[in-house]
Amino acid sequence: MARFGQRYWIPAILAIAGVSASTNTPRASWPNGPFVTSGRWIQDAAGSTVTYVGVNWPGSLEVMIPEGLQYQSIESIVSKIKGLGMNAIRLTYATEMIDQYYDNGEKDIAIQQALTDALGQDGGSSVFEKITTNNPSFNESTTRLQVYDAIAEECANQQIYVHLDNHISKAGWCCSPLDGNAWWGDELFDVDNWSRGLSFMATHGKAWSNLMSMSLRNELRQPLDNFTFASTNYNWENWYTYIKQGSDAIHKANEDVLIFLSGLSSDQDLSPVVNGTALAPGSATFNRDDFSGYADKLVLELHSYDNIFGPGPSNCTQVEEELYNAGFKALGDEAENKFPVVLTEFGIQQNDTASQDPYISCLLDYVPTQNAGWMIWSLGGSYYIREGNQDHDESWGLLTHDWSDWRSPDFVNDSLTPAVTKTFTINPDANPNPSPGTQDDESGSAALHPTLALGILDLQPTFYTAMLLLSLVAFFY
Repeated sequence: MARFGQRYWIPAILAIAGVSASTNTPRASWPNGPFVTSGRWIQDAAGSTVTYVGVNWPGSLEVMIPEGLQYQSIESIVSKIKGLGMNAIRLTYATEMIDQYYDNGEKDIAIQQALTDALGQDGGSSVFEKITTNNPSFNESTTRLQVYDAIAEECANQQIYVHLDNHISKAGWCCSPLDGNAWWGDELFDVDNWSRGLSFMATHGKAWSNLMSMSLRNELRQPLDNFTFASTNYNWENWYTYIKQGSDAIHKANEDVLIFLSGLSSDQDLSPVVNGTALAPGSATFNRDDFSGYADKLVLELHSYDNIFGPGPSNCTQVEEELYNAGFKALGDEAENKFPVVLTEFGIQQNDTASQDPYISCLLDYVPTQNAGWMIWSLGGSYYIREGNQDHDESWGLLTHDWSDWRSPDFVNDSLTPAVTKTFTINPDANPNPSPGTQDDESGSAALHPTLALGILDLQPTFYTAMLLLSLVAFFY
């Protein structure tokens, strides 16, 4: 998620004429995997088009288990997702969970200990008791990975695909350019540990029948905690080096899963990949031959948070042009490189006016017409702990604080559910036109002025804000 506090850092696929590059044996029934891609489409083992429509379920904060289990059972939460007509979850995790597994003699940590470590003895004991009451199959020996297993199993029971998202290295709230998690080699973003973590989760997830895809990294961004490092390392050339490394790690461990590629500027820009232009400062371009044996496993993911300052653009043409230039161009014949595209994060504060928001209305109208997948941020109404605040409320959550009901029923009934239905009823064999403008339209540019990083829904004149502004000005000017 790109909000930190309420702040936001703005800044033809392998042809397979009926033959997949994957050598895996197709599964006989749902989920009918493994999935592959063909041009702009995701396809199951029978060749039918699959479109992801789902929600984000965070599990990458300090406790390092998915949120909400102190309030509801896993079955109840998954049933709410299914009740919306959705078919997927984006389940986030922190690399730190895998680091601790290896530091602990290749043994995962029990959730009781994880809760105590994050919340203290009293807070941890209280939340653990509530979790085990709602989820009686859990006990003192249940580990964090076993919680992920249980969620994947229940999702499979209700025919929900799982997409695993490497959200952050050091567990916590994401994402700030100063958090040490921004870019490969940043203070807390160890490259070897990241690659090891991808491989570990890809291997672990092989036991999940419904693990269909994995991401490489959430919201890559400029590491402004070190200006010298940022100026020499944050670029497309290095991005490509690490993207290939991470993709190889996942595919070597699990040949079945799709691999989602995120771009720069907090996952708001994939233009050189789509356009086939130089990956600066080098001269090389994106080449599927560099992903030997799994070129039909690559999907692009984007985020859209133009409403993080408050109301987003109300001009739908502008919204569509920005998405097109950021990466939706990959869905059409204009692209040098065609890919499936999934909008894996966008959202809005769930209040009484959410269903009337023009920006979200534009997104929920445009994205389904492009046969693009999407996953809204976020499912739950609270966190075990976020930024030091235990039982932190999530105003952008679809569910209420106790995860029992919809926070904004009007939004769910009038905006979200119709968009789900629309996504699944539009004929995928049609030829949607994803090009509302041209790549050179200034209004569609994904590039934003760096000082907009301080856009805030409820900005307070704090010392932190002032220092961040001074840092940004010094870096960019």
